[in-house]
Amino acid sequence: MPVKIRLQRHGKKGKPFYWIVAADSRSKRDGKYLDKLGTYNPNTNPATINLDVDGAVQWLENGAQPTDTARAILGYKGVMMKKHLKGGVKKGAFTEEQMEEKFNAWMEEKEGKIAAKASGLSKEEEKKAAEALAAEKAVNEARIAANAPEPEAVEEPAAEEAPATDADASKEEE
Repeated sequence: MPVKIRLQRHGKKGKPFYWIVAADSRSKRDGKYLDKLGTYNPNTNPATINLDVDGAVQWLENGAQPTDTARAILGYKGVMMKKHLKGGVKKGAFTEEQMEEKFNAWMEEKEGKIAAKASGLSKEEEKKAAEALAAEKAVNEARIAANAPEPEAVEEPAAEEAPATDADASKEEE
């Protein structure tokens, strides 16, 4: 009975949500499975993956074959790395403690990259929001300026008569 590690689709139309399962390769895509290893939600950015790493490594060591997408997910979460390191322990290249140290160092580096991507995405969103706010303010100011009543120019007749000199007044009296 060949076992595959594959994705089992759940969720609404257009909003997929996947279970990562170990299943008999002859069973239907969304049919009976042997073990649920985790979940994968591609709707978030970055994608949300919850995975039982040790359980997945155990299935791989027992001969389960991951599909292409499942292999990418397992590699992303470090399952393939842990399986590789366990092979080194079996061959005597290093000890179990050294394997754990290497795996934890690799996971910390990976988590740092993921955190950097998430912070970069949040900074991009903040920048876009600030630009949208500035554009909206400019449009509002233009609308207010266009709708504001223009001040009427009032002619002041007294101001025109004031510059008259005394000589002009004496000519008018004659």
